[in-house]
Amino acid sequence: MLLVEDEPINREIALSVLDDVGQRVDVAVDGLVAIEMIERMEYDLVLMDWRMPGMDGLQTVEILKSHSETAGIPVVMLTARVDGDEPPGWRRLFSTIGLLHLQTPLELVEGAYRDVRIFAGYAGWGPGQLEGELAGDLWYPVRGTYSDVFDADPESLWRRILRRQPGELGWLATWTSTPELN
Repeated sequence: MLLVEDEPINREIALSVLDDVGQRVDVAVDGLVAIEMIERMEYDLVLMDWRMPGMDGLQTVEILKSHSETAGIPVVMLTARVDGDEPPGWRRLFSTIGLLHLQTPLELVEGAYRDVRIFAGYAGWGPGQLEGELAGDLWYPVRGTYSDVFDADPESLWRRILRRQPGELGWLATWTSTPELN
């Protein structure tokens, strides 16, 4: 495994965590050094800092993905994000879930995100309608999880989310999908 990180404290933390789980890790302090190391040695995984002086993580990934010899190496982008300092084209919603603007150039974000799911459609709501319905207690907002967004079985998602809820709201998980039988 190769860790590409320019900040000494972030390197120390990452190396400590990886050492605790028995991972052997080589270190590069910038993108250029990382490319040189990857050309000389085979890595199963690269942990890449997003923001670095000189060649940043996105530029480094772009170079790696453009060469057939290195294009298949998995890259996980890391960042010690400061509030308001978001990856290009991305807006955080909660936890690690966010919105990626569909016009963001792929070469800027390739390798930067673990999962992407596209939701497309038109809800037909007017301005302020959702806010009004929420204020009128017409919705049950619940805490979402990463697996809710990137679920492999969306057919049972509604039932599984409800099953996590306390009280009467959780009972809704037992209702049949055929309204006439409820």
